[in-house]
Amino acid sequence: MALEDVGEQPVANGDDTAPAAGLISQYVKDLSFENPNAPAIYQNQVAPGIDVQFNIAAAQVGEEVHEVVLKIEVRADSDGQTAFIVDLSYAGLFGLRNVPVEHMQPFLLGEAPRLLFPFARRVVADTIRDGGFPPLILEPIDFGALFLQQLEQQGDGIGAPMGQA
Repeated sequence: MALEDVGEQPVANGDDTAPAAGLISQYVKDLSFENPNAPAIYQNQVAPGIDVQFNIAAAQVGEEVHEVVLKIEVRADSDGQTAFIVDLSYAGLFGLRNVPVEHMQPFLLGEAPRLLFPFARRVVADTIRDGGFPPLILEPIDFGALFLQQLEQQGDGIGAPMGQA
């Protein structure tokens, strides 16, 4: 007896309906290093104060492709003078297939930056070292927890964008 005889449709062979996410590529999108008070700043014996800010943005760039940009800004000031400023936008392309909509933003703003961060941290450290200063090794960041904290602060659920933390 054939399937057509009982009115059932055959299941497509090889259809992939399981959720899948993967990093396609990662890259430096923008990098700036400023040393506005060189060479005088190298004579300063006071350790600089370091301010680190970061932001995460995600945008769909293809049917199943999203770009996540981790922006890190580091500013070092010593005795009222700027020692250096680093501005890095480190990005990754992520392929997402069959991922439910409610899981997209937590992945793109929580998990994806976690995957990008070690590479961005190395770029920041190398840039500062190449600028003549001791490398700055940024502490690991729990992006998942920050995403959840941001949602709680905004109080309107998963649809809220993530800003600076």
